[in-house]
Amino acid sequence: MKGAAQPAQIPTSFGNELRACLRCRLVKTYDQFRENGCENCPFFKMDEDSDLVNEGTTPNFNGIISVMDPDKSWAAKWLRISRFVPGCYTLAVSEALSEDLQNICEDERVQYVPPKRV
Repeated sequence: MKGAAQPAQIPTSFGNELRACLRCRLVKTYDQFRENGCENCPFFKMDEDSDLVNEGTTPNFNGIISVMDPDKSWAAKWLRISRFVPGCYTLAVSEALSEDLQNICEDERVQYVPPKRV
């Protein structure tokens, strides 16, 4: 992977402490988000405020996919995560970002696609 982005942390546990970022769907443990934030969404500054980990992530998600080369993965393209760093991602989240975090996305000029309501 010549010139590839530095991969995200791999979850250190696959138990109940897993959480998914509500914007990019990266999956890590609560402690990993608290200590290092989200590699795709550094502007949320989760590593500076544990309340933002609770606000910007969810333990409620469906499925996990590991993506090693997002640019070449058809699954990453289909899931719309091909521009993110290599790592573990959820297939779907059902919660939306809070209005405050949506405003941060707008201020940073980064795309946020809310989950589809069923």
